[in-house]
Amino acid sequence: MMTVLMMLATALMAGAMVCAVPHVVWLVWLLVAAIFKQPMPPYAPFGWTALGLAAAVWMAMAYGFVWGRFRVWVNQTEYANADIPSAFDGYKIVHISDLHLSTFDDKPAALQRVVDSINALRPDLICFTGDLVTMGVAEAAPYTDMLRQLHATDGVASVLGNHDMLIYNRLTEDERLRGVECLAAYEREKLGWRLLRNGNIRIERGGEAIHIVGVDNSSCAGQGFQTIYGGDLGKALDGTDGFRVLLSHDPTQWRAEIVGQTDIPLTLSGHTHAGQVRLFGHALSSLMFRESAGWYRQGGQSLYVNEGIGCTAPFRINCPSEITVITLKRQPTAAAHLN
Repeated sequence: MMTVLMMLATALMAGAMVCAVPHVVWLVWLLVAAIFKQPMPPYAPFGWTALGLAAAVWMAMAYGFVWGRFRVWVNQTEYANADIPSAFDGYKIVHISDLHLSTFDDKPAALQRVVDSINALRPDLICFTGDLVTMGVAEAAPYTDMLRQLHATDGVASVLGNHDMLIYNRLTEDERLRGVECLAAYEREKLGWRLLRNGNIRIERGGEAIHIVGVDNSSCAGQGFQTIYGGDLGKALDGTDGFRVLLSHDPTQWRAEIVGQTDIPLTLSGHTHAGQVRLFGHALSSLMFRESAGWYRQGGQSLYVNEGIGCTAPFRINCPSEITVITLKRQPTAAAHLN
């Protein structure tokens, strides 16, 4: 019920915004005509335009609510680097992000399909880059059994996103911190995930190893909406060497603190949802984020931004949920590449 009410409120707001545009144009024209004693513009063309724009927006949002938010695409890609240990050549990482579990309150079967799709890929490791919930751990309780079904040879490694830090709730700081600890305990104890709160895990194969490093939400550069910086990269990297993969919910950390300042070759992020709308092939999130969806590379360091599974606003338009399969490839040259 809450999801439907949120959708109606969002649709009304969006409709009002697009309706306002032709009305503003008409009012400006009206004012100019009055000042210069010119014929008054007719209202009808502007009124019909406003109605048409609102109808188009409402139809698109209705599609995004009923069908769009539950479409899922599996994106198969590769990451190659000479520093990948030979034992990890072909290692399969399934990268998911931004479950926002309240998305599925009116259709829990859609989450089960996501879980089944991930398991069918037979991953070596599942990496979840944050925002399990939108407002609190209570959202997750109905989905515990489903999430516990997620299976990979080396388990599920996860980090906390901005919503997981409970900064959008009306809580005292002590209440917020207790809530975050409760959510962290839920991931570790109820789900059995390897939650990395400014820490790392070592994964071994055939006498060789890689490190998966994770930080609490670390927003930089003032991009996007109100968020929080809770990371400690130095602590997270402590004791690591060799090939490392960083899980960092917010992609703004990559350019601000990773590129040229560390030797971390591969960073996985989420957070942007690609704006949940793609127009003419362009993600709406690109208006707010320099790195908003897909692969980015600079100076031999690479970032992948996953478009997320769930929603904050309850619709997706031409922007399906994403399950990313990243296969590690050892290459004989020193330069990293991706495709």
